[in-house]
Amino acid sequence: MRQIIFLIIFVGAIGFFVYNLRRILSYIKLAQPENRFDHPLQRIKNVLKIGLAQSKILREPVAGLIHVLIFWGFLLFLLAVLEAIIQGFYPPFSWHFLGPIFSLLTLVQDFFGLFVIIAVLWALYRRFVQKVARLQLEGHGLDAAAILLMILGVVVAMFGQNITHIANANFQLADYELRPVSFFFSGLFFSGATETSKTLYEFFWWMHIIVVFAFMNFLPYSKHFHVVTSLPNVYFKKVGPHKNALKKLNLEDENFTQYGASDFEHLNWKQVLDGFACTECGRCTASCPAANTGKKLSPREIIGSIRRRTEAKAPLLLAGAGEDNEIIQKTLVHNYITDDELWACTTCMACVYECPVTIEHVDSIVDMRRNLVLTESNFPAELNVVFKNIETNFTPWAFNSQDRANWAEGMNIKTMAEDPGGEYLFWVGCAGSFDARYQKVTKAFAQIMQKANIDFRILGVEEKCNGDTARRLGNEYLAQMMMQENTETLNNYGVKKIVTGCPHCYNSLKHEYPQFGGNFEVIHHSEMIQKLLGEGKIKLKEGNANSKITYHDSCYLGRYNDIYDSPRDPLKMIDGVELVEMKRSRDKGFCCGAGGGRMFLEEKEGTRININRAEEAVNTSADTIASACPFCMTMMTDGVKSLDKAEEVQVKDIAELILENSV
Repeated sequence: MRQIIFLIIFVGAIGFFVYNLRRILSYIKLAQPENRFDHPLQRIKNVLKIGLAQSKILREPVAGLIHVLIFWGFLLFLLAVLEAIIQGFYPPFSWHFLGPIFSLLTLVQDFFGLFVIIAVLWALYRRFVQKVARLQLEGHGLDAAAILLMILGVVVAMFGQNITHIANANFQLADYELRPVSFFFSGLFFSGATETSKTLYEFFWWMHIIVVFAFMNFLPYSKHFHVVTSLPNVYFKKVGPHKNALKKLNLEDENFTQYGASDFEHLNWKQVLDGFACTECGRCTASCPAANTGKKLSPREIIGSIRRRTEAKAPLLLAGAGEDNEIIQKTLVHNYITDDELWACTTCMACVYECPVTIEHVDSIVDMRRNLVLTESNFPAELNVVFKNIETNFTPWAFNSQDRANWAEGMNIKTMAEDPGGEYLFWVGCAGSFDARYQKVTKAFAQIMQKANIDFRILGVEEKCNGDTARRLGNEYLAQMMMQENTETLNNYGVKKIVTGCPHCYNSLKHEYPQFGGNFEVIHHSEMIQKLLGEGKIKLKEGNANSKITYHDSCYLGRYNDIYDSPRDPLKMIDGVELVEMKRSRDKGFCCGAGGGRMFLEEKEGTRININRAEEAVNTSADTIASACPFCMTMMTDGVKSLDKAEEVQVKDIAELILENSV
């Protein structure tokens, strides 16, 4: 009878779970195709490092340790679960035939059982007593409590089985069986086999089975479905040298009328899978500069909205519901996600970097911006001027394109038109060409290269906006126009190597221009300066400086391109300089607020991002804030002025600091 009851429960539980997997998979298949099957070795490596070794989880040590204990305990208990399931068909079954492996298995399970109990209780304390802010999501407290209590139930049931099993065997363990924790508690509660111990064994066995099957079938309706989807999501994350590049839209397809994403089915299948992989841990929102300064944007809510919209609309699409259906008529953009949320994003990648299951928030946000700009012509009024300037002046500002090389007058710098030779093309960028403050940085870096006898050229009036601003603001058409025209110019001159002081230009030229046939070796000016100092081509003065400097990480240098040391190392080499770090630095650096086109949009909600960051820099007591990006320099300078600290704290580019202290 026991086996018959178990068989009915087993078939029902497995059948319902498979049904839900097929249901959710059918939703994901409604989204757009995307090739995520390349670079299999790199993908497996990511699963091992991020998925199994939990490298991203451990970026937050306390919460990370809790999760690692629960995660690895969960994996180790799978064999105990499988053993209990097999016992449903064949009660005497045990893994003891594995020999020494069984010893290791039972020993580890016994101790990890205690660790998991502690971790679950700790997690419940953090969520319901300590009330960690990022975990307080309305309506999800019961969900989290249910999952944690079920995990606790599985472990208690496992221990209950082991303790009563030992008692029923009169404390005679099977060959290779090592269960010191269970043995201790068995001796504490029992003196040997009794009717009670036998009854309790059956109770704990059924408890184990029922809790496991309940847990399994609760998952598809819970945020904890990430137990199933997180490892696949990690496997399918973007990989390769250009992994942080935005995808190119095919604007030449006359039959395609939907540019960007207004609803879930316009996203690619990985972006929809992101919604089902989200753990709702809140790390993305906790690191988001917009969320931290009182904006409506919450990366967690963006991804959660994608899942909610998918679950609402997908069943209707599969059932053939018509356009007159009230739910069908709604859209992801506007009805689930507001325009203000989308425009608040600085594309700093902090959310993506912190996400333990490698969700790609920024790509989804930009795709929805593309819909607003290209399909709906619906965007903030300030951008009309920006887009018009890029289209007519080839720069976001209202400067005459013929003045682009005026900064170089009297410096004896050749253009490619004058002499197409030279080892490097110095890509100056719009800010470096037109912004009065950043022109000083452009000149400083040019002087450094001249001092080091670097043979370089500039494009002068032939250089145009690199397209980054337009692309991240969703104007893919305008971005592609700039990128194609610049690529044609560079290729016509046979350019091979490019150096630039702008991280946005750097990222675009290096990772997105290959989409348009522009394949160049691109380095940032900080890398060039580091190289020249290392080779002795630039020498620094001795005993000259007496300064405390803090360096502000550019998001597009740091999180986008893993460049953290080349801007810092030259500063450390200046005699008399003390380099002090802000609390949020390197890959945890806080955005200046200018990325993603936010440089050209007013902040109408909350406090200004640049003031938040400038305050952190000022609090280090540094007399100089060093930057390596024109946008960062502008935002940090404005932030320092807003704090009335302009007389006490300078903002300088690393090129200026090195030139000032060079021989």
